[in-house]
Amino acid sequence: MEFIPKWIAWEITRRCNLKCVHCRSSSELAVKGHPDFSFAEAKRVLDDIASYASPVIVLSGGEPLLRKDVFDIAKYGDSKGMRMCLATNGTLVTADICVKLKNAGIKMVSLSLDGAKAETHDDFRNQKGAFDGTMNAIKLFKEHGIPFLINSSFTIRNRTEIPEIYKLVKNLGATAWYMFMIVPTGRGEDIMEELIPIDLYDEILEWHYEIEKSDNELLTRPTCAPHYYRIVRQKAKEEQSSFKRRNLQFSTGGSKGCLAGQLICLINVDLDVLPCSYFPKSAGNLHKQTFKEIWEDSKLFADMRDFKGYKDNCGSCEYVNVCGGCRARAYAMTGDYLAQEPFCNYIPRSIREKEEKIPSDS
Repeated sequence: MEFIPKWIAWEITRRCNLKCVHCRSSSELAVKGHPDFSFAEAKRVLDDIASYASPVIVLSGGEPLLRKDVFDIAKYGDSKGMRMCLATNGTLVTADICVKLKNAGIKMVSLSLDGAKAETHDDFRNQKGAFDGTMNAIKLFKEHGIPFLINSSFTIRNRTEIPEIYKLVKNLGATAWYMFMIVPTGRGEDIMEELIPIDLYDEILEWHYEIEKSDNELLTRPTCAPHYYRIVRQKAKEEQSSFKRRNLQFSTGGSKGCLAGQLICLINVDLDVLPCSYFPKSAGNLHKQTFKEIWEDSKLFADMRDFKGYKDNCGSCEYVNVCGGCRARAYAMTGDYLAQEPFCNYIPRSIREKEEKIPSDS
C-alpha cells in the first residue's frame, strides 16, 4: 500500500452554533485557548501542502461558515489545484452563501442528517430546528446546483431509523451517504453507554452490504467501521459474487477500512496534524514542521502503517490489510492505538486453527 495523503479534513475553527452529542469540537461561539488562525496562516498551510501533495481538502469545524474568510480560504486552495470541499451542519446556509460557495470553487458539501424526522435529529444535535435547517440547506444546494453528500452518525438513540434515513437521503438527491459508526471522542467520550452494542454491529454492516450491492444510484459507505471490508469479502466469497464497489470522486477510493494516518488525516485549528477526526493524538504541528516532514517522518503515522505491529486479534487477522480495525476506537477504549478493534467479534483464522489443535480437558 502506498501512503499518499489523499484526503485532509481541516478544522478551520472550533466555534460552533450547535452542541451535538458526539462531536469532538467545541459548542462555543467564542473558544478560549484555541483561536482561529489568520487568513495569512491559512495560505501558508495550503502552500505547504500543495508543495508536497494534491489532496481533497475538507474545510470543517466546528462550523466553518462562522469564519467570514472561509470562502477566501476555499478560493485560495482551489487556485493551488486542490479539490476544496466543505463540511457544515447546514443551519447557516442561505442563498447568498450558496453563491459564495460556488464562486469560491467548492466542489462538494457534506451535511449531517442523524434522524429521519426532526425529533430524532434535533435530539442528536441538541438544537430544536436543526433538522429544518439541514432540509433548507439541501433545498438551496439543489437550487444552486451544488453537489452534496450526507453523513449520518449512529448510536442506540437513532439506530432504529437507519433504513428510514437511507431512504430519505436517497429521495433528497444526495451524491453519497456515509453511515458513521460512532467513535467515542470529544463529547462522544460521555456517550459510551449509547454506543451500538457489539453484537449488532455486523448485523447493521450486513444490511449495508445488501444496500450497497443493490443500489446503483446512491453511493453508500459505512465509516469508522473498517471490519465492513472483511464482511464485503466474506459475502462476495460466499455468494461467488462479482460485485464491484463504486467510488466517489472526492473520496480515498474505498480500498481499505481504517485509513487514518495512511491516506487521510486531520489538521486541527491549532495546526496539529492528527491521524483522523476522531484520533486526539498529534503526529506533529505545522507551526514547527512542514506537512511533508510530519507525513513522512512521524512515529505515530509509521506505527499506524505497520500492520504487522497491530496487537491481539488485529495483528493475527488475515484481513488486517483490508480492515486494520479502527485505530481511534482502539485508542479511545483501551488507551493503545495498536490494540485490536474493540467492536469486532471476528476470530482470525490462525487463532481458530490453533484452538482446534488444542485438546479439550474432557
